[in-house]
Amino acid sequence: MEKRKTSRRKKLLVWLAVDLVVAAVMILLFLHKPSQYHPAAPADPNPDGQQVDPYLHRDLSSKFYNGAQNQQPFEMVVLDQALNEALGRLNWSQESGGVKLSAPQVFFTPGRIVLMGTTTVEGQELVITVELKPQMDDQGNLTLLLDKVKVGAIPVTLIVKPIAKKMYRERVESLPIDREDWRTKAVASLFNDEPFEPVLRVEDKWVRLQSFDLADGKLTARFVPVKPKPKPKP
Repeated sequence: MEKRKTSRRKKLLVWLAVDLVVAAVMILLFLHKPSQYHPAAPADPNPDGQQVDPYLHRDLSSKFYNGAQNQQPFEMVVLDQALNEALGRLNWSQESGGVKLSAPQVFFTPGRIVLMGTTTVEGQELVITVELKPQMDDQGNLTLLLDKVKVGAIPVTLIVKPIAKKMYRERVESLPIDREDWRTKAVASLFNDEPFEPVLRVEDKWVRLQSFDLADGKLTARFVPVKPKPKPKP
């Protein structure tokens, strides 16, 4: 009888040790910082107000605006290194519900866009990695596939996607959201794998994303002018 009790105690101690090891490994995996994650250091705050970043303003925003206004086909090239440096200068961060997201970093790889950032929950910092796989069909419609989501080194895609889809549906149903806005369609594509027309309005002009290429460190997007979309009948 005493031997049985001793054997049970040994088994319990072994399983307790296994549980502790598993818990420790899970914690380390959640706290893991990917080796490629090196966000640009935040710039010192400008005492005269937020400075306009030259890359975002001159090389991206102004070029896109001028291309749209000229109503001729044009090409945009976005370099992830320059974009990350600009994000560092902007010191970008967002906070909602006690969760803070900061230090974003973007990578362009063949066929994929990788987004990384630090999320702070109750003082604990975790690195989130999101991989997008944009695809364009034969009709020119774009789908933003949410391919992978990781917290540290732990894949959480199967957990995150249904939760995000539910939150998006509740938000759309409870708030007056313009479903024709390209940003709304992009979010719907992200969570529901819905294709949408990549048509953007720039003041009184309209342009459409015709094609794109994703290579190491570079996104090349080609736009063409399109006629204004007819207003929906009341």
